[in-house]
Amino acid sequence: MEVFFQQLINGLTLGSIYGLIAIGYTMVFGIIGMVNFAHGDVFMVSSFIALIALMVITTWLGVGSIILALLIVLIIAMVFTSLISWTIERIAYRPLRGSFRLAPLISAIGMSIVLMNFVQVAQGPRNKAVDPILNTVIILFDNGTYAVTLSYKQIMIAITTAVLLMVFWWVVAKTPLGRAQRACEQDRKMAALLGVDVDRTISVTFVMGAALAAVAGTLYLVYYGVVNFADGFTPGVKAFTAAVLGGIGSLPGAVLGGLLIGLIETFWSAYFSVEYKDVAAFSILAVVLIFLPQGILGRPDVEKV
Repeated sequence: MEVFFQQLINGLTLGSIYGLIAIGYTMVFGIIGMVNFAHGDVFMVSSFIALIALMVITTWLGVGSIILALLIVLIIAMVFTSLISWTIERIAYRPLRGSFRLAPLISAIGMSIVLMNFVQVAQGPRNKAVDPILNTVIILFDNGTYAVTLSYKQIMIAITTAVLLMVFWWVVAKTPLGRAQRACEQDRKMAALLGVDVDRTISVTFVMGAALAAVAGTLYLVYYGVVNFADGFTPGVKAFTAAVLGGIGSLPGAVLGGLLIGLIETFWSAYFSVEYKDVAAFSILAVVLIFLPQGILGRPDVEKV
């Protein structure tokens, strides 16, 4: 049971990071019906921005408080990542919005390759590491041979995910921006006729998704302590899988899907073969979609006639 509870904690922590990335996928797809395959690499870029900012703040500026340093790093990563995502939407996606459906998808794949190769050239192909951060652990219980622990950074990741989910759900459900986003999701042409600035709404949605990706990238750096230029693809695909599993277009569904993917990975790695953890996650996704095509919390599509 000790191993079970430890893997439960690890899986919820990993799933929280997936959930933050998945919210960006589900928001963009819900509004414009496009899978933003560059979102995973936006997450990767944000982790490098956080790495550089952390090194500058702690080494050059001499900020001693790790909490203050992380807060500044988080703000810097969110600002720069949002700017990058806004630029991508403005240059690579908006001109193709009225074209055939595959054009934005191809453009998204191209932007993903551009971001990955740019970071590879700028930062090098090797892993970039930071000193351990918030490694203090709380021993929940110990039977003498195995101790179940909970670290401060795991607590921080769980609380951050829960708070951001509530904040973004409130924004989408209760604010004028959220009403504009839901109007664009239902019918962009009708929303434009009713006075909604569709271009601005879509750009803000990309910025919101990028801000969440920046939070996820910073938490990923804190949790693992190492980043690589190729770290955008696998977490990005898993986060998109989480969004589909939870129900595309549903913010709680995206986080729920992320938690499920994280739990499947960690439990499979602990009790079975770690080499097949991704196979297990995608297999369970396929089984769920057979019986729930709209995902766990997704709404069934209504055909307009």
